[in-house]
Amino acid sequence: MTHQRTRATALAAAVLCLGLAFAVRLLASNAGVLDSSGPLAQYSGTALYGTLILAGVYLLLPAIRPLTAGAAALGFCWAVELFQLTGIPADLSARSVLARLALGIQFDPADLAWYAVGIIPPVVVLALRARHRARTTPSTVAPRL
Repeated sequence: MTHQRTRATALAAAVLCLGLAFAVRLLASNAGVLDSSGPLAQYSGTALYGTLILAGVYLLLPAIRPLTAGAAALGFCWAVELFQLTGIPADLSARSVLARLALGIQFDPADLAWYAVGIIPPVVVLALRARHRARTTPSTVAPRL
């Protein structure tokens, strides 16, 4: 897959993740607002955040290997979650909806697992796809005589 195609696919995945996250929050609320207080909205949003970050890794580094991309995305998500222990994201989130969406408000140890739920399945699919492509694509290296 070319880098442009990888980036286009990653961008489409990112838009899809955002759309799904907002749709779940909207449908889960009673008042027609983006409510994330219920478990469905909260945990699906956390998993989709992980998938979104994985897509972002591919936007920045389209040639990256799936396991490396997954490790980078999971590391970033965990770093953001641990950053919540400082209280800085809560302070920023009180002033900005975008900060709240990007950084969250407070540390939740369950989120550490939910990020993996959003990252591991696409990484497995991408790794299997890469393995299949490697097996079916003719080698460009000249055979040894």
